[in-house]
Amino acid sequence: MSTNPFGTDIKDTDILDDLGFFDDWEDRYRYIIDLGKKLPPMPEALKTDANFVHGCQSQVWIHADYNAAHNTLDFLVDSDAFIVRGLAAMVMAAFNHRSPQAILDFDIDTYFKQTQLIQHLSPTRGNGLKSMVRKIRQAAEVARAGA
Repeated sequence: MSTNPFGTDIKDTDILDDLGFFDDWEDRYRYIIDLGKKLPPMPEALKTDANFVHGCQSQVWIHADYNAAHNTLDFLVDSDAFIVRGLAAMVMAAFNHRSPQAILDFDIDTYFKQTQLIQHLSPTRGNGLKSMVRKIRQAAEVARAGA
């Protein structure tokens, strides 16, 4: 999973800066979709019920891998919808390659507020985004308890 640029080469602060360059939401949506194209592929074998994110309008899978040596969680994510892959990429920029405690401490609501994203998503997409975050935080809780 080390080839995943999200959380290392592409961070939440980078996305906030980039979104600030766009004047309208059509350009921002294109940017978000392009982010999703940078996600590494998820092997079909990882698209299991255990990795499936319930509560999303689209099909979404998140696989968490705890690296005990570095005390970090590495994620792979995939979706059948381009915009959702982009939204997942934004989430990965905030959470991927972070310690379980850093994931739990990260203020995702402020991050989303700064992107002005939630107000431009349908309620079902917004709920799906929250479901992704909940699944990631659950993985962080499990990793923290086992560390």
